[in-house]
Amino acid sequence: RRKDPAHFAVVSRATLERRLIRVRHYNRSEDQHSERDLSPLRLMFYRNNWYLEAWCHVREAPRRFSVDALEEVHLLDSAAREMPTDELDAEFGGSYGIYGGKPVHCAVLRFSAAAARWVAEEEWHPDQVGRLEADGRYVLKVPYAEPTELMMDILRHGAGVEVRHVLQAEKRDHAV
Repeated sequence: RRKDPAHFAVVSRATLERRLIRVRHYNRSEDQHSERDLSPLRLMFYRNNWYLEAWCHVREAPRRFSVDALEEVHLLDSAAREMPTDELDAEFGGSYGIYGGKPVHCAVLRFSAAAARWVAEEEWHPDQVGRLEADGRYVLKVPYAEPTELMMDILRHGAGVEVRHVLQAEKRDHAV
């Protein structure tokens, strides 16, 4: 995605200096623009794009923003709100992919023997559980909150994968 280097510079400076920023954000899903004050918490690079994890003062909650969706970025003089790293990790790190959030489902995927040779070596999620079956197929259990990115990764395997189950979060700790 195209990025405005000036916006990235302001966001990274604000993150390092722990200062508030005011942004104009474009939400592609809803085709809407909004102005928000954000307290930058950390930047992350994921799948060839930069994301800002920040406290959103409009939503009064932590949110993740694609830096390329920031149309305007202004550094403010106010100090940013802090959030402990363990709380930030709990908010964004528990689920599959960039969408984050606390996992509410768990997908159980079964890969063909040909796909298994690739997938068995991949980490889809730090809390994944996988096992190789006697016939060479691979079963992978992955927690997630929002299915979009997981579906994209499933679809790239085409006929080489089948979705066996989608479990509710309370059942996801059972063995594969």
